[in-house]
Amino acid sequence: MPDDRITLRFMAVPADVAASGATVAAGSVLEWIDKAAYACAVGWSASDTVTAYVGNVHFTRPIKPGNLVEVHARIIHTGRTSMHVLVTVETTDVRAREYSPATHCILVFVAVDDAGKPQEVPLWVPHSDVDRELQENATARLEPRKRIQTVMRSQEYTDDSTTPGTVFRFLADPADANWGGNAHGGTVMRWIDEAAFATAAAWSSVAAVAVYSGGIHFYRPIHIGHIVEVDARLIHTGKRSMHISIRVRSGSPRTPHDLHLTTQCMSIFVALGANGHAEPVEPLTLITPEDKRLDQHARDLMELRAPLVMMPVDHLRLP
Repeated sequence: MPDDRITLRFMAVPADVAASGATVAAGSVLEWIDKAAYACAVGWSASDTVTAYVGNVHFTRPIKPGNLVEVHARIIHTGRTSMHVLVTVETTDVRAREYSPATHCILVFVAVDDAGKPQEVPLWVPHSDVDRELQENATARLEPRKRIQTVMRSQEYTDDSTTPGTVFRFLADPADANWGGNAHGGTVMRWIDEAAFATAAAWSSVAAVAVYSGGIHFYRPIHIGHIVEVDARLIHTGKRSMHISIRVRSGSPRTPHDLHLTTQCMSIFVALGANGHAEPVEPLTLITPEDKRLDQHARDLMELRAPLVMMPVDHLRLP
């Protein structure tokens, strides 16, 4: 196997399951994605790396506990210090052994030296038509991603809002640490999914499931022993969808009122009915100027993401 790709294979276990008990939680899938991408990026750069971005995770098919899972990761573009990694998740029943796609996304990692400073990575060169197509898709996303990041960071979240939300607050545990002594990117994404699920479930039901997570920008590391605050807020509803903005802040326990933004993203949830289809959700009532501004923010993000071409992963076997 070329050294620009890697495959992880394992079985989904009961500990991976969502609160509903029927399918694997999106947070568990995000952890798998980050682990595979991290291993791929470290293998290519021959150095430690940090997660900078995770984009457009579409959860197209539920994963059941007991399923066999393959997570494929491959380099599809490199910058001076960055690596763009395409990850696809495929699953199958243990008796069938015929894998089907469940989700895919792009992650961006930055290589760092022993001091935590960015360092150069080897140039990745496409060797096939598939490689070139994947690289072209990755580079076409660079400018839209910057615009989306700017729009997301420009928003303010204050107490002048009446829409429901959930706040988790805890200390980053040593069990959450990566090799650099900070919280794993995958662990942070699991925290994000848990807070978003709590918000969606309170608005709809415990049958709420994530169908999309996007624009997951990592701005600074979360140090072990620091306070972590995960703030999820419902900002927009469609006929069957709930758009939840999640912001993670962190800081020293010695200065608990001085927390800094570390990560933010937008997740979309639906509530599944008995037939497995998305049920209508109660529309969100917008009262304050901030409620209306953030509702428009969600609509603006949908418009910015709409032109993006899907990654050409159909029938693509990554190894």
